[in-house]
Amino acid sequence: MPISGKTRVVVHLTYPAKHLRTPEFFNPLLERLGIDGVLVPWEVSPAKLATAWEGLRAIENLAGVIVTVPHKLEVAKLCDELHGTARLLNVCNVAKRMPDGRFSGRMFDGDGFVAGLKKQGHDLRNKRILLLGAGGAATGIAHALLAEDIQALVISNRTPGKAEALAAELQQMFRLRQVSAGPADASGFDVVINGTALGLKSDDPMPLPVETLVPGTVVGEVVMNPDITPLLSAAAERGCVIHKGAHMITGQIDLLAAFLFSQSGV
Repeated sequence: MPISGKTRVVVHLTYPAKHLRTPEFFNPLLERLGIDGVLVPWEVSPAKLATAWEGLRAIENLAGVIVTVPHKLEVAKLCDELHGTARLLNVCNVAKRMPDGRFSGRMFDGDGFVAGLKKQGHDLRNKRILLLGAGGAATGIAHALLAEDIQALVISNRTPGKAEALAAELQQMFRLRQVSAGPADASGFDVVINGTALGLKSDDPMPLPVETLVPGTVVGEVVMNPDITPLLSAAAERGCVIHKGAHMITGQIDLLAAFLFSQSGV
């Protein structure tokens, strides 16, 4: 990929950066599309995020930012405008820099995750789904799942109040869908999704008791590195169908590229 003085830059904001796999998918896509751009990782701690963000406003060849753990909720607050799911849920995973230095945010994690499931042949119709987590990525995924013809969605979080608040908010948006908060127990579910960062570090606890998983259950991840997380490994051993975290980004990279490099801010 040739880089010149005309190349537009996309910054990937995260902390830490060592788990990132998005550049290995996104940069080849830009090359295939003939877009003169490049994605580079920026490791920015939560304490320094606001300072880094203000600096990005002045970078005139910046196309925008892609955002991952742990910044999705905070970046939504730093954006000057939000659209689509980002505006509804106040969370975003991508922000486009406008010519005047303002940022326009969107949220494609949910659409990407659901698209990834479908590309792998997983039918969501009439399925009971357990979603682990109530943070930025999980919130976007919950919204996208409820737009599908699922039977029920249960949200579980280590802080139960966060799961209850998110479930109540989503129930107001999707009155015809069954959505509630519940325990991290896979019993009786067709699909289980880890929407937390648990699995990034080797000493992370499991996001749920793996003994509750039964053969045939689809177990999905948002964690992309390692490729096979401890949860996916345990699920495979129990006869589950595993769905890698990488499918979430491959399901949305076209949306990300189109948003960041289009002439429109929305």
